[in-house]
Amino acid sequence: MKIFIKNMVCGRCISAVESIFNDADIPLQYVNLGEVETASEISDQELSAIERRLEETGFERIKDSAHQLIEKIKNFIITKISELDIDEDFLLSEFLSAKLHKDYSSLSKTFSQNENITLEQFFILQKIEKVKELLLYGEFTLTEIAGKLGYKSVQHLSSQFRNSTGFTPTEFKKLKVHNRKPLDSI
Repeated sequence: MKIFIKNMVCGRCISAVESIFNDADIPLQYVNLGEVETASEISDQELSAIERRLEETGFERIKDSAHQLIEKIKNFIITKISELDIDEDFLLSEFLSAKLHKDYSSLSKTFSQNENITLEQFFILQKIEKVKELLLYGEFTLTEIAGKLGYKSVQHLSSQFRNSTGFTPTEFKKLKVHNRKPLDSI
């Protein structure tokens, strides 16, 4: 039985969901970002108990196909950004169309109608959160960050960062409180 789950954004999320199913003695085939496949069918009672546990932990079962698609889109974007391997010529439309085997215009329309934000805006906000993280860690220069996240220049990154946060990257680093957002709340 395949179950789709909202708000899974990292390896710790996978571990948390595995733990929920293991605690309920439900054997799993696999757990990926946004989905779980059980080794066998589970009863409605077991499913209700799993849904409660998921919600207590900040996750949510996704029942309709539009929301399942949106969660897949989000997970592909978050994973792509986390790899820090986006080149200058990266096109979100081609990437998502190839991953999901669907026309980008239909993906974009479904996403916008359900999330009240465009796919491009979501992609930019996710990249800005990654920039914040990398700035705070101090492992890379701004030039290196721009290159790893597909920005054509440091100026482009800085402009997008300022439009999104109200600060330049340098001003952000100097703040005492760094207002980072959890990836699943964007």
